[in-house]
Parts: sequence; C-alpha cells; structure tokens
Amino acid sequence: MTDPAVGSLRVNGATLHYEVRGQGPLLLLIPGGTGSAASFDGIADVLAAEYTVATYDPRGMSRSTLDDPDAEQHVAEHADDALRMLDLLSPGEPALVFGASSGAIAALHLLTAHPERIARVVAHEPPVVEVLPDAAEHRALIARVQDTFRTQGLMPAMAVFAAGLKKDGDGDSDGDSDRDTTEPKAELKLPPQAAARAEQTMANLPYFVGRIVPGFMSYAPDIHRLEGLSDRLVLAGGQESHGELPHRSAAFLAERLGVELQHFPGGHVGLTTHPAEFGERLRKALCASI
Repeated sequence: MTDPAVGSLRVNGATLHYEVRGQGPLLLLIPGGTGSAASFDGIADVLAAEYTVATYDPRGMSRSTLDDPDAEQHVAEHADDALRMLDLLSPGEPALVFGASSGAIAALHLLTAHPERIARVVAHEPPVVEVLPDAAEHRALIARVQDTFRTQGLMPAMAVFAAGLKKDGDGDSDGDSDRDTTEPKAELKLPPQAAARAEQTMANLPYFVGRIVPGFMSYAPDIHRLEGLSDRLVLAGGQESHGELPHRSAAFLAERLGVELQHFPGGHVGLTTHPAEFGERLRKALCASI
C-alpha cells in the first residue's frame, strides 16, 4: 500500500484530515456512517493509477475535529466540506466524486448545489428515506433510535437502528459504510491496523447515532434539480442488499429520476467486503458513459 500525502484543511467549524494518492483527474471519495479515509484503503491505490485520489475523515469523525463537539450536523455543511476539498485540490476543474451511504447523501447535495464543480457523482446506496412512499415509518424509526440513545445508551440504540434497516424486517444491514460498526468478536485477534480501525469506529459511534443519523436521514434531495443533472449521476446499489432500506432508497430515487440503478458487488458495505471487485466496478462507472 502506498503511503498517501497527508494534510489538514480548515473549514467552517471544523478541521478536516485528508489524504491524497496518485495523479490525474481528481477523484474525491466520501465515506459514510462511522467511516474515515481508511474506509477506502482497499481501493484507493488501484484507483490512484488513473486518478488523483483524495479521501478524508468527515467532520467529527476520527481525525477531523469539530470546534463544537455538540453541534448539530447538516448535510449542506458536510457537502460544503467536500466542496472545500475540491477547491483545494482541483481549483476551477470539475471533479469526480464517489460517496457511500451518508457520504452519498453529501455527494448528492454537492451535485445539486455546485454542479459546475462536478464531472460525475457515483452515489452508492444513499439512505434518502424521504423519497420513499413510506417515509413516515422511517421518520418514526429515527425518533425511536434517538429516544433509545437518550434513555438506554449506545448499543441498544444501534440495535434499534439495525433492526429498522433490515430487509423486510429480517435482513443483514447495519446502515453504515463500514461493516465494523459492531464490536469485534472477542475471540477474533485482529491485526494491529484493523484493531485500531475497529477501535476508532467504536469511538465514532455516539456521534454517528446522535448527530449523523438524524441529520442525514431527514434529508430530502432536490428531485427537480437532480432530474436536470441526471446525466452526471450514477446511482448504485449492492447486489446483495436488495430490499434493505438504503438499497430501497437508491432504487426508488433512480426510478424517480428515470435512470438505471447500477449494481455493485456485495451489499451495503461491499466496499469493505469486496474491495477489489468494488473498486473495478467503480472505475467502470467513473469512465463509462451513463
């Protein structure tokens, strides 16, 4: 694995940690859930053969610190962080953007707010539940998660959240871009790097549950704006996550926009479970005509 160039970027209310590899057109990778720049370790080097690959920890996650740790989180502000990354690394040039899960929501908002800065967005399973006909049920889920978090704590809230995202109430999704949002099994001895990543994931969970879940899953994308920009948008879903809430949201949004949902290896966390195949599929989505 190639060591990336590492930097920090001051944005409104936060300082972002970012990493850059490769050369060529800029490709910004936005993690979701409790993910960080490390979420893309499995694909970044391969993509860096063709692109300048930039990854970062979203504000409040891992090494990207908030001025006010209790601040509410908003999609528009996270999208503005991504814009600042583009301005830093590709000033004046339209860039390619990939977002996973909540990172895909930020990417959608970035596209609608600043289309002049975007050559193409690939959005993998953005949980934009407000587009669904049963959105009210999912608003109630978010409220239950928050109430459980306040009254019972983190892991009971995560259990409620995971149950609400499952396929027909009986699936296998945790709603995050990193499968390691759950505690590592006690009998599994992880390599030092993986163990450190799992530890950081657990440290990010309270912020994810308390701030990201309510801030992002209440977001309603601008359908009209996206319709006019659909030639620059690839919506993707996991081959193994049909029926799960993030996949349903992505599929319904694709239908609303009249675009084909692209199928990526694995499920909601295919980036983690199938990195080689996922990276190759992403490469094709970035370079192929829609």
